[in-house]
Amino acid sequence: MIRRFSVIALFFIVSVHAHAGLPLSDSQGKALPSLAPMLEKATPAVVNINTSSKVRIQNNPLLDDPFFRHFFDIPERPQERTNQSLGSGVIVDAKKGYILTNNHVIHKADEIHVTLRDGRRFQAKLVGTDPETDVAVIQIDADKLTALGFANSDQIRVGDFAVAIGNPFGLGQTVTSGIISALGRSGLGIEGYEDFIQTDASINPGNSGGALVNLSGELIGINTAIFSQSGGNIGIGFAIPINMAQDVMGQLIKHGEVHRGVLGIQAQDLTPDLAQAFNIDKRHHQGAVITSITKDSAAQKSGLRVGDIIVEANGRAINSSANVRNIVGLLRIGEKIHFKILRNGKQMSMTAVVAEQKQHSVDGGTFSKRLAGASISNIESGHPYYGHIEGLVILSVAPGSPAAGVGLRKGDVITSVNKQAVKEVADIKAAIKRSKRLLLNVRRGNGAFFVIID
Repeated sequence: MIRRFSVIALFFIVSVHAHAGLPLSDSQGKALPSLAPMLEKATPAVVNINTSSKVRIQNNPLLDDPFFRHFFDIPERPQERTNQSLGSGVIVDAKKGYILTNNHVIHKADEIHVTLRDGRRFQAKLVGTDPETDVAVIQIDADKLTALGFANSDQIRVGDFAVAIGNPFGLGQTVTSGIISALGRSGLGIEGYEDFIQTDASINPGNSGGALVNLSGELIGINTAIFSQSGGNIGIGFAIPINMAQDVMGQLIKHGEVHRGVLGIQAQDLTPDLAQAFNIDKRHHQGAVITSITKDSAAQKSGLRVGDIIVEANGRAINSSANVRNIVGLLRIGEKIHFKILRNGKQMSMTAVVAEQKQHSVDGGTFSKRLAGASISNIESGHPYYGHIEGLVILSVAPGSPAAGVGLRKGDVITSVNKQAVKEVADIKAAIKRSKRLLLNVRRGNGAFFVIID
């Protein structure tokens, strides 16, 4: 089970390097290596984040009746409760006060407070969030800040040693060690765009939004989740590579959100069997095979064809279809993407211009008054669920609308209506004809549930 955490944390991981720090000496004068010099410089850049949000309490309708409360002498109760969430973040710009963290750490927060290593506390401003990559940027107005510089996360290697520093379970700052276990982890269902760094450095509840750094104190990733059956550490943790986070951060600072473009292709991993079927040289055993191309899309206009095998995109080797989706998903509308492909055994170069994503949606009130306020759309090319999940995606839910009242949220995917699978918006009409009551099967993140609407 993949778990995220929103608990107070200071976290980062460090790859062992020859110049980790100046050797110390033991009582006999023998030189001993130490990470302390690097940690003393890096830890002030990792901050604690505390958020609070107000949530309306769903009462029995009778309790909202003043005559009922008066008759039974029931005191008036507050209609809202305050939820608190704790996590961490990394200062990435000391002059402007920008802090990089996870979206789920500050999601739906009414107030965000940041506590620095030196004890100073500030109220932070939300700059922007991107739920699809779980990246968020907040800002504080403070001086004498320490920021971490960026490394190139494409250059880290499996086997690099790692050290984790955090505040697991509120015990206080703790140091653990391990290695980088794997790179390019995807298909975990944590985010829409996944390219995780995996580590076995001990990570526990209390680490979300923390930093992953090399031994020089350079940022290589942002911690986001662990794999655990019990909620505790079992040696499988995941971090967002800083190259991905940095691309998202740039758009969040400039626009407050990520404007994603689309290429208009669907692809699958190149397997040994497919390579043999396409008569591919054994040296080219990795890539992504284009399985479909949307009409009038950027891919079609560029000359790409079904059956082309993408082996490189913007200078980066392609090992899977997820690589292509991640690269395209992080490009701005109008940017070019350069491909190296194999077609009929010959290598070719192609260039496409990422186009604006256009999604046609309808208001749920068209089908049911209880769905009013929900903007419902097909899962179209360019959406992170495209080709992975069949259903209808909710693009937005108006606050206070009937759809919000039944518990629907932006990003939910309706996979069936009245036990009938839905792939197109028109499928809802056919399903509704069977019954006035609506039984929706809704997927949200890694979970799924039913919603009954009378």
